[in-house]
Amino acid sequence: MIVRRNDCLILLFLTAFLSFSCFARAQEEFVQPSAKLLTSFHFRQFSGGVILIKGTLNDVKDSLNFILDTGSGGISLDSQTVAQLKLPNQLSDKTIRGIAGIRKVNFSYNNTLRLPGLRVDSLNFHINDYDILTSVYGEHIDGIIGYSFFNRYIVKINYDSLLIQVYSKGSMKYPKGGYLLKPLLVNLLIQNARITDQEDRMARFYFDTGAGLCLLLSTDFVEDSTLFSPKRKKVSTQVEGLGGKKQMQLTTVKSFRLGPYRFKKVPAYIFDDEFNVTSYPYLGGLIGNDLLRRFNVIINYEKRDIYITPNSHYRDLFDYSYTGLNFYVVNNEVVITDVMKDSPAQKAGFLPDDIIMAVNNNFTKNIQTYKTALQNPGEKIKILVYRNGQPLMLTLKVKSID
Repeated sequence: MIVRRNDCLILLFLTAFLSFSCFARAQEEFVQPSAKLLTSFHFRQFSGGVILIKGTLNDVKDSLNFILDTGSGGISLDSQTVAQLKLPNQLSDKTIRGIAGIRKVNFSYNNTLRLPGLRVDSLNFHINDYDILTSVYGEHIDGIIGYSFFNRYIVKINYDSLLIQVYSKGSMKYPKGGYLLKPLLVNLLIQNARITDQEDRMARFYFDTGAGLCLLLSTDFVEDSTLFSPKRKKVSTQVEGLGGKKQMQLTTVKSFRLGPYRFKKVPAYIFDDEFNVTSYPYLGGLIGNDLLRRFNVIINYEKRDIYITPNSHYRDLFDYSYTGLNFYVVNNEVVITDVMKDSPAQKAGFLPDDIIMAVNNNFTKNIQTYKTALQNPGEKIKILVYRNGQPLMLTLKVKSID
């Protein structure tokens, strides 16, 4: 009996010692330094929630316009901007892909981007033609800031105050009241989400702050998942992206769930993804910033964290408006370029090449203001156009996709 008691005492002693040793080792583990605030600056938003920030390049003091885009796998400059700044560049064997095309690109190497209070060195910009984006937003778009920036920092985006805060890499305590997403990261953020209509499906989506819409779904995903009933109402429309314009269909999904947050009747674009931008069947599409702007977001590429907190826009109404009218800024004029067949715009008598002079007596030629005016289903909008040397007043009744 004595021997057994001693054995038990020795075993208890060893167990306690090992437990203490493990605890002691845990107390001696190195802790990553806290993330430090490097800078903060305000941003502007275009229609659909797209983020526009200001910056300069190298030693040029002129301010440039950049779109902040988690859907970009690098960082890029507009070809016109490159020519104006006389930046050296060379053709590469790398290609970029967009909703309307795929092409090889030139690169301008070892540049310095200066944002308010922050200098980002050793950046290799690929070069692309962003004329279409300039026409869409009515302001020259000089470039797109994506992975090459995000992977160096922790970035907070506050859509309430229109403020961006940039932190060094390090440990960070996220605020209460939100939810931690754990996306996949292969240059681009890929997030699981649940989408429900006729069927209920769990799928992967790009987390894309550069897309001015709520949801973009590929036709392959929609058909293979039997997401919608064949009777689902859809209308023809058009969006713009890399490579040019793309015909799409527009509808709504009954429900979309991101983490614990559920949205009902979410607008969704459906397109024939001939260039496999959404990498089907790996992905079903993308989540755009008209949905993401409803959260304040912390993006931490090093930890593969996205922390989202509902903000004051969380319950904003979705844009269900439909006109079938597409217009862009061309030579400082707002020009109608496309009129969808059987759309309210066609029924109202609009024609391609009409120049919009005013919308509801607003003569500013501000394309963002005009787009906002057309986002109220049921309203009749007075639009003054210039056609064949004469002004012409047309009345457009805005329909709803809901």
